[in-house]
Amino acid sequence: MARHFFDNIRAGALAVSLAFTMPAATSAENLADALAHAYEHSGLLEQNRALLRAADENVAQTYASLQPILNWFGSVDYTFGSSQVSSIRRNLDTAQSSIGLSLQILVYDNGQSKASLAASKETVLATRQALINVEQQVLFDAVQAYMAVIRDTQIVELRQNNLRLVERELQAAKDRFEVGEVTRTDVAQAEASLAGGRAELAAAQGDLMQSQEFYSAAIGHRPGVLVSPRRLPQVPATMEQAKAVAIRGHPNMLRSQLDISAAEFLVLAAEAAMGPRITLDSTLSVEENFSNSDHNHVGVVGLTFSGPIYQGGALSSLVRQAMAQRDAERGNLHVVRHTTRQNAGNAWASLAASKAQVTATARQVEAARIAFEGIREESKLGARTTLDVLISEQQLLDAEASRITAQTNQITATFALLSSMGLMTTDHLNLKVQRYDPEAYYNAVKDAPAARSERGKQLDKVLRSLGKE
Repeated sequence: MARHFFDNIRAGALAVSLAFTMPAATSAENLADALAHAYEHSGLLEQNRALLRAADENVAQTYASLQPILNWFGSVDYTFGSSQVSSIRRNLDTAQSSIGLSLQILVYDNGQSKASLAASKETVLATRQALINVEQQVLFDAVQAYMAVIRDTQIVELRQNNLRLVERELQAAKDRFEVGEVTRTDVAQAEASLAGGRAELAAAQGDLMQSQEFYSAAIGHRPGVLVSPRRLPQVPATMEQAKAVAIRGHPNMLRSQLDISAAEFLVLAAEAAMGPRITLDSTLSVEENFSNSDHNHVGVVGLTFSGPIYQGGALSSLVRQAMAQRDAERGNLHVVRHTTRQNAGNAWASLAASKAQVTATARQVEAARIAFEGIREESKLGARTTLDVLISEQQLLDAEASRITAQTNQITATFALLSSMGLMTTDHLNLKVQRYDPEAYYNAVKDAPAARSERGKQLDKVLRSLGKE
């Protein structure tokens, strides 16, 4: 069942994209627009993309250790002085130069370099999953910021409408006081309610300003007219389905598994370091003496055999350390698995609760409005006091504010559930953005291209497309 849902949500659910947030007016910004801006202007994503490229370079550097190493060398020396032996004095002034090439090819290292290369590749894959998790964080922050502005804007409007209503109630109380229908106490109660409404409006406006700042940081620009989503993405019908999807595909789970694989290769590399090493070494040099016609043209080719005998126990310690790090990664997978299941379960429960709250607050608003309208009419007939009207009005205001918050929470909780399952990504949400391709840079550098090679020129093109050159 979980597998069936996972396949559906990865494929068919893409059709339920954020196109559902089409604005009512062309000047308005919908949620899809906001998420696209957040993705394209996130400094946090840029930072982690750079970290991924750095991990790619580790593969290139390890690969380079398996390739021939060619160096040049040269020197110019001047020797001066004199010597005297048996009354024979000799002048030692000479000038000579030398230049040459050295070549080293790794023939055998007990598999150390290959194991290190495999570990580097696994680390790259793990870092890609870390980047996906950062993408989720950026997009979910954008959802929270977007919905916070909508919520606080609606609450400010609600407070403003309530303030106008209280002002009318105050004026009505004053008019009735003038004709002796109510006492000065009723007028004072209305004045107190008006002062309280102004204070609540000021607090709501402060919350809105904070939400706008959050929006600016998360999205990259100040909020304009925002449109609340009318439809939401597909989510699992049960908590167990949500947990199953999270365990199978959340980037934290995949990253932890890849970290274990990398650690296992590092154990093999540490064990291989205790074995022999064979290299093919060659030098070609030319030495010329400026003082005479003496010269040396020399070429040397040979095999070099080496291996550790005793290093104070350092190599054994490195093996044990690598094993301990591997065991730590295995333990971390256990922790991540439970945390991922818990987060998915919590997110599903939060969504279920928010749905129930939306239904309950809608009924609460309906009942509170009927009560308020009835009490206000009864007040005109003298059956209710001004205080009764003000209390009923406050109850209606609180109910409407609760409904706004519940509706916002439901939308936010839906995306929180997606994030807990590892689906809060540009691909799953089908955002219209230019997606970052992590394989483009990796494929360009994995074979450690020389700067002037064809692959090096391709790398230059990739860097220019990234805006890094």
